[in-house]
Amino acid sequence: FQYGPLDQGWWPDGLYTAPSDEALKFDIVKTKEMGFNMIRKHVKVEPARWYAWCDQLGMLVWQDMPSGDLGNQWETRPGIYGKATDKDRSAESETAYRTEWNEIIKDLYNFPSIVVWTPFNEAWGQFKTKEIVEWTMGMDPSRLVNTASGGNFVNVGPIIDLHNYPDPVMPEPGLFGADRAIVLGEFGGLGLPIEGHTWQSKNNWGYQSFKNNDELLNRYSQLMSRFPDLIAKGLSAAVYTQTTDVESESNGLMTYDRKELKMPAAKLKELHQKLYAVPGQLQK
Repeated sequence: FQYGPLDQGWWPDGLYTAPSDEALKFDIVKTKEMGFNMIRKHVKVEPARWYAWCDQLGMLVWQDMPSGDLGNQWETRPGIYGKATDKDRSAESETAYRTEWNEIIKDLYNFPSIVVWTPFNEAWGQFKTKEIVEWTMGMDPSRLVNTASGGNFVNVGPIIDLHNYPDPVMPEPGLFGADRAIVLGEFGGLGLPIEGHTWQSKNNWGYQSFKNNDELLNRYSQLMSRFPDLIAKGLSAAVYTQTTDVESESNGLMTYDRKELKMPAAKLKELHQKLYAVPGQLQK
């Protein structure tokens, strides 16, 4: 079972630019200390040093393609029941997508920490899905391709991925056949703004907000208690939103400045270790 945080890689001083190589390493080390075995790098490509640290520290990576163009209509919620239509992108937009995605895969190909490529997220600019997924699989047959994380699912690729907030759920195991991995690509998003460590003084938010650390840990523990049954039914991976707060989003495991961890790392690791048990031996 793979379990990790959604990681947007934002920083309060440099936004998309980390202050140092040590800062890049810091987030990965903290993620491991919390007992995660995977990171979903969300609609961002990091410097090569970040992936090198994942290689050295032993962290699996799911790599998103940064979304482009206008958002496509989410035909259904969660949008994976075969009713979706692809977006019509201009020739210029399609060329930009293909050029950039091809370059991303070629540039990152030699980092063994990367185990999944994700061409689309939540139908944002999702177009020619079957063609793009098959093209991606052809560029790198050695890795899995997550067709559309939480987006409009098309009957192609090895993964079915659903997003749901805040509680964990899973798609039907037999949807489009039984030969696909079942993934919860986003869930959680529990919010707790920490005074003195927020981007702004008010209007911070999470998918569910709490007043103190104990309330947050109690609710997070409840979410974790749902996973043994889901894993027993075939869930293969899950992604919790998110590693750190990001500007007004106060649903990080750490504050935006990385100075406060909202729940004890040892307790999180204890909860997460239960998810990695051999199926049939899962502890509730």
